[in-house]
Amino acid sequence: MSLDMDDALEMFLVESRELLGDMETALLALEGADDKTEMVNAIFRAAHTIKGSSGLFSLDHVVAFTHVVESVLDKVRADQIALSDKLVVLLLGCSDHIGSLIDGVAAGELAGTPELLAAGEPLVTQLRAFLDAAKAAAQAQNAPDPSRQMPTADTEQVQRIHGDTANADHWHISLRFGPDVLRNGMDPLSFIRYLGTMGRVVAIETVTDGLPDAEHMDPELCYLGFELAFQTQVDKAKIEQVFEFVQDDCRVVILPPHSLISEYVSLLNLQQGDAARLGDMLVRCGTLTPHELDMALNTQVDAPNTPIGTILVEQGSVQPEVVEAALTKQKQVKEAGATESKSIRVDADKLDQLINLVGELIIAGASVNMIAHRSRVIELTEATSKLATLVEEVRDSALQLRMVRIGATFNRFQRVVHDVSRDLGKDITLVIDGEDTELDKTVVEKIGDPLMHLVRNSMDHGIESAEVRAARGKPAQGTLKLNAYHDSGAIVISVEDDGGGLKRDKILAKAIERGLVDASHHLTDAEVYGLIFEPGFSTAEKVTNLSGRGVGLDVVKRNITALRGTVGINSEEGVGTIVTVRLPLTLAIIDGFLVGVDKSVYAIPLDMIEECVAYSAEPGHDYTNLRGEVLPFIRIRELFSVPGKPAKGENIVVLKHAGQKAGLVVDTLLGEFQTVIKPLGQMFAQSKCISGSTILGSGDVALILDVPALVRQAMSKSGQAPPERTVVG
Repeated sequence: MSLDMDDALEMFLVESRELLGDMETALLALEGADDKTEMVNAIFRAAHTIKGSSGLFSLDHVVAFTHVVESVLDKVRADQIALSDKLVVLLLGCSDHIGSLIDGVAAGELAGTPELLAAGEPLVTQLRAFLDAAKAAAQAQNAPDPSRQMPTADTEQVQRIHGDTANADHWHISLRFGPDVLRNGMDPLSFIRYLGTMGRVVAIETVTDGLPDAEHMDPELCYLGFELAFQTQVDKAKIEQVFEFVQDDCRVVILPPHSLISEYVSLLNLQQGDAARLGDMLVRCGTLTPHELDMALNTQVDAPNTPIGTILVEQGSVQPEVVEAALTKQKQVKEAGATESKSIRVDADKLDQLINLVGELIIAGASVNMIAHRSRVIELTEATSKLATLVEEVRDSALQLRMVRIGATFNRFQRVVHDVSRDLGKDITLVIDGEDTELDKTVVEKIGDPLMHLVRNSMDHGIESAEVRAARGKPAQGTLKLNAYHDSGAIVISVEDDGGGLKRDKILAKAIERGLVDASHHLTDAEVYGLIFEPGFSTAEKVTNLSGRGVGLDVVKRNITALRGTVGINSEEGVGTIVTVRLPLTLAIIDGFLVGVDKSVYAIPLDMIEECVAYSAEPGHDYTNLRGEVLPFIRIRELFSVPGKPAKGENIVVLKHAGQKAGLVVDTLLGEFQTVIKPLGQMFAQSKCISGSTILGSGDVALILDVPALVRQAMSKSGQAPPERTVVG
């Protein structure tokens, strides 16, 4: 495959996965939607686009499977198949299978594997069962009535498709032959007989409005017109070709079946490319023939101020709703063209490389700034100051490129809740808030699995069955809430359920049984709830395919700690549980504040600093009075065993985290600093109260302090129980 084809295939894979995501989202939203029509159309368009794009790359196995899915969706759009819960579940399974086929293509299996093809056969069988049922229902509905006479002008009145029979599933052909058609050697009935070879003439009405009195009648002239109801599988252009030889001296209006109107609208919505003229769009989708368009354009010459769409509707060539859909599509294409150039796809690795280079630029800029200050050259100092400002703007812009909304991650759990609640036999709804909250893409990629464990755990262990909930006076439907918001330079993600809550005594008994705690020790609620994050710990009475083996929550704790985050639990038995995850907004570059203790320099995330005050405390006390509020503090010199005596003018940096405050006693305040976060080596991975390192302008290394750990340690030393029960690694 050529390089260009490789790029095109890669684009196909990306777009197909996006379409499948949209398809899944729409399927899950169908249940609570008031108007399902647009959602069904969106699902159909996704399947249709994937099928069409697959055909361009000769991915016949993808085309074959998606075609069956598309056929079922088309019947749903035509109200020939009811959209039941069973069908939604089946279509979700089909979406998963198409995703597997796409993954196979990405792995180089361009013809599919026998395993994948076999996995799709049960789904195809179920889909065909829906199609067969719809076909049988249609045949029963259209079965001939023996008592019904053959349609004639005397026995049946046929009206236009937009009249009383608007839902009739047949073409309507209105014929007005020219008076000289007989003299030209044409037999009007021969055209009707020829139509019979292409389909079935359901009904005919002879129009005699132009028939004169017998004494004024010329036997060589044609005075009759015909209205026909016609069923066929051919398109409008084929029908028009029947009257090709008499088009110049007769009037033919061909109106499609009502079921085809929605099809024309869908074809218009699927049209790609640049904005086209209205007539060309209608011809392309098949609702208008070139001859009808020429007639309308000729009419417009005499009435140049009349829109072509109005003329087409007036001459009966196109239905108003189809023209409206074409105009809407035309507007969308123009708007998309105006905004398309505003966004491009960029490889994530290139963004990572950009961030790394910006980090090195910041370090080099800090070094230049230090040299400028030492030189005491005013012009150089001013230039480096301006450079530092520009570098900061570049940094902010680069970091913003990596910020993504967490909504995409949250929406994944719509499917999880849908499937797992059915497996458990529970009625659970998912409520999502804060989906527009942004954070670093690296954090988003790594938070998915921990959240998956928390969501599944809440559904399995937290939310009770409908019977139990009814007995406790709760609504039969359980509620699971996902929320995200920013707080003090961090993102807070909460997973909340209205289930039975954690059973403190049961957790403690299990921990004592396993020897994790001593029975004689008194533990706080925070310490007891923290035990569920221990490896292998489980209070489940039976093992299921979801939980009970004691794996999962320890992985949650480990993965969140690896992201420099914390996880906390707040639970009330019989009411519910809230699990709160706090994560840094970015893992790359932050605004820091440098402090010094003797010759050592430390960096503190600026967003977590409340204020700085002069040191004042009673000798021997680890707390101070901050405007009438007790503020516990930690001495950095004692914490890291820094040699030497404290400076005379010590300072307290007031830290804030999760609604708590604590002080940090340092010798000097060195000011703000753009901090490029460098991970600690494996040797220092277990170091407490340190989250990373950074390089100063002098080339020295400064340690980045772990504020959440420092706040907890200060609270622990002061004997204060934190308001949020927090558990960390």
